Amino acid sequence: MMERRLEPELMDDPLQAEAYAGMDFSVENQGFVDQFRAYFPDFSRGQVLDLGCGPGDIPVRFAKAFPDCCVIGVDASRPMIESAERMIVDAGLSDRVTVRCERLQDLAGTNQADAVISNSLLHHLPNPLQFWHKLRAFLKPGSPVLVMDLLRPESPEAAQAIVDHYAAGAPDILRRDFYNSLLAAFTEDEVTGQLAKMNLTRLLLDVPDDRHWVVGGIVY
Repeated sequence: MMERRLEPELMDDPLQAEAYAGMDFSVENQGFVDQFRAYFPDFSRGQVLDLGCGPGDIPVRFAKAFPDCCVIGVDASRPMIESAERMIVDAGLSDRVTVRCERLQDLAGTNQADAVISNSLLHHLPNPLQFWHKLRAFLKPGSPVLVMDLLRPESPEAAQAIVDHYAAGAPDILRRDFYNSLLAAFTEDEVTGQLAKMNLTRLLLDVPDDRHWVVGGIVY
C-alpha cells in the first residue's frame, strides 16, 4: 500500500472551483442525501452542519429533502462559498440554508448541531483527528452523523486507473485534482484507527465501492 501524499488543503483557485461547480455530481450528491435518509429514517428536523460543503449542492439537496431542517454549510474556500451562495439564492432557500467561509480548525462551538454531514473533506486535511474532534464537539448527544470520502488505492497506477474509468471526459484540472485526492485519501484501516482514537467506535464504516468509504451512526 502506498503512503498518503498530502494535497493542498484548500480549493481556492477560482478556475478550479468553477470547474468543480460546473460538473454534474447530481447522482452522487443525491445518493449521499438518500443514504442519510436510509441510515436515519426517524430524523426529520433540526439544525444540520455540513463540513466541507463545497459549491452548495448537497446543502441545497438536503434542505429540499428535509423541509423542517436548517442547514449550515462550512467551507474554507472563498470561491466555493461564493458558488454556494449563488446556488442557495437560485434555489430559493436563503431562509433555511446558510454558508460560512471558515477553516475547520477555526470553528468554535459545542452541542449546536442536530446532525453532521460531510462529503469529501477529510482527505484535504493534514490532521484527520481534528475533523473527528470538531464533528463530535458540534453534535448534540444522540445525534446522527454521515461522512463519506475517497478511499486510497494501493498504488499510483491504481489511482490513475480509477480516474481514467470514472472521469474520462472531465476537464484536465478535475482529473488532476481527482488523482491527487485519491493519493491524499485514507484507507479503511486508517479510518478505523481514527475512530478508535476518538472513541467513536459506535460509528459503522462501510466501503460501498472501489473509491469511497462511508461512516455513519449516532454519536452519544
